[in-house]
Amino acid sequence: MSTVAAPELSTPLLEGKVALVTGAGSGIGRAGAMTMARHGAQVVVTDLDGGRADQVVDDLAAEGLHAAAMGLDVTDDDAVAACVADTVARFGRLDVLHSHAGYQVEGNLEQVPVDGMDQSWRLNVRSHFIAARATVGQMRAQGGGSIIITASNSGVQFDREMIAYATTKHAVIAMTRQMAADYAGDNIRFNTLCPGFVDTPFNAGFESQMGGRAGLERYIAGSIPMGRWGTTDEIAGSILFLASDMSSFMTGHALVVDGGESI
Repeated sequence: MSTVAAPELSTPLLEGKVALVTGAGSGIGRAGAMTMARHGAQVVVTDLDGGRADQVVDDLAAEGLHAAAMGLDVTDDDAVAACVADTVARFGRLDVLHSHAGYQVEGNLEQVPVDGMDQSWRLNVRSHFIAARATVGQMRAQGGGSIIITASNSGVQFDREMIAYATTKHAVIAMTRQMAADYAGDNIRFNTLCPGFVDTPFNAGFESQMGGRAGLERYIAGSIPMGRWGTTDEIAGSILFLASDMSSFMTGHALVVDGGESI
């Protein structure tokens, strides 16, 4: 049985690798895409807002790094498949998929509209299924790869009055573990990234639920053992770990990065 040597930290961890990131125009997706590019990967940055994806590429260019941008609606199955195919056609391979795009709607059983639950399922579960399905054949043919799916620490605990979000985040962790079991023999690793509170616009649902920014700040200070927000750079470090051979013996894992909130 072959083994994978630990990478030399003096060399870029993703040298020669190709990575595709969805929802990469801002926040955690942007930070992860930029970190992978800084560590040697050819990154394809995608976002529903193509202008945001372009801006990430421009910011990397200002650092002397090359990346590619593409507008992508991850709920469009054909567009996702075409994006993966285009990446492989342009760069010859696809080593890392970070399927990050997601959706949050607050409310309990009676408050969440049915279309809110449906949209949560489309973005938080189904879109990841479609992206992984489009990618796995190429990874098998080239001898392996890493698929990272963003869930949330809401997938390992239960948030009050967040039925759509918590349900879909639990579901995507289960789906990822199943894919990990099915494809471990092909050297394709599947792991979920489970961030806690990071100060990005994605927290709008929680902020509304808590009565505004001040209420959310009080929650952060009082309920998270480390007493603070996480940063996008801290989450990007975890993305780099999952993308690289530093995690070569890890699959089917839900990597929780939440300052201890879920303890």
